[in-house]
Amino acid sequence: MVDLATHGGNGPVARRDIAERQDISADYVAQLFRPLQEAGLVEGVKGPGGGYRLTRHPSDIRVRDVVEAVEGPVALAPCEEPGHQGCCPHADHCTTQVLWKQLSATVRGMLDSYTLQDLGKEAEELA
Repeated sequence: MVDLATHGGNGPVARRDIAERQDISADYVAQLFRPLQEAGLVEGVKGPGGGYRLTRHPSDIRVRDVVEAVEGPVALAPCEEPGHQGCCPHADHCTTQVLWKQLSATVRGMLDSYTLQDLGKEAEELA
């Protein structure tokens, strides 16, 4: 996604180009981009000059959007996952539940505080 943010200014980015720059297989890129497409973060463009492009400006895509599209909700313990309230028989007397809630919220906040544009700037500075 950072690759698209930094290289997508001139149109769609080919899967093989992303794969080469990121040193991963083109098939893996396609596998990663399926859930990103389902989440509405990228779209595929078919035909000559085709590839992938972001559906929004990089400043409008938070890192959390990307992580949750690929990995699911950010929760550091099963009891923090959406829809799992009451799943633990120890919830009423769990000494660490508050810690997991705060830690999960901190991680979500951190991921929300960065955009693809932020990471793209970091990538350009490192290059």
